[in-house]
Amino acid sequence: MKSYIAFTKKEFCENFRTYKFFIMISVFLLLGMMNPITAKITPQLLKSFMPAGMNITVAEPTALDSWAQFFKNVPQMGLIVLVIIFSGIMANEFSRGTLINMLTKGLSRRVVILSKFTMAVIVWTLSYIVCFVVSYAYTAYFWSSYGIRNIGLSVFCLWLFGILLLAIIMLGGVLFKNSYGGLLFTGGLVVVLMLLNIVPVLQKYNPITLVSSNLALLTGNMLVSDFIVPIVICSIATIVLISSAIMLFNKKQI
Repeated sequence: MKSYIAFTKKEFCENFRTYKFFIMISVFLLLGMMNPITAKITPQLLKSFMPAGMNITVAEPTALDSWAQFFKNVPQMGLIVLVIIFSGIMANEFSRGTLINMLTKGLSRRVVILSKFTMAVIVWTLSYIVCFVVSYAYTAYFWSSYGIRNIGLSVFCLWLFGILLLAIIMLGGVLFKNSYGGLLFTGGLVVVLMLLNIVPVLQKYNPITLVSSNLALLTGNMLVSDFIVPIVICSIATIVLISSAIMLFNKKQI
């Protein structure tokens, strides 16, 4: 346990020193501000860019439009930033050989994987909380956001999928020993999930539902029960991926 805590602290220091933590917080802070502001000003922008003499009826924006922006921008931009930032989480250790001395002195390889994963999850969680709080505050300022149902579950589903991505990155980093391999591995698995989602019978089991159907949950087009199976599968997949990363890393030559 002491080695786990010590190595986790080392990982946080590394992320502060390389500004990854500050980049994550800054990006998600910006996204949190963009979501409600974009929803608020889009109708005015559309009207201002209309040709002279052309009239178009644009519905007044609502709190739901703000959350629609949230569940559009975070998966499309936020999760991409997350993957890029942590794509070298294992590759850097292999390329620099910094683990050799620590492993020869008795540091468990399991601790390395768990500490790095813990650090990444905490950074992702803090960044995501910042994004959500800022979006919620601006949405409450422009509109009343209290009438949006199932917002908590929708936000949780997106957060959980981010953790799944981090687990995929960890396994990809161990498999390929470089950040490009980890990126391609992560992108490839996400593409596979998206392709599987084309098959209707597989949609109710697919973890991609956690980031593709959040708005449907808010509008009532999907039920809470529709997300239970994807949540369970996503959680199990995360455990399997991290366990696989540990087993492969135990056999990997540094």
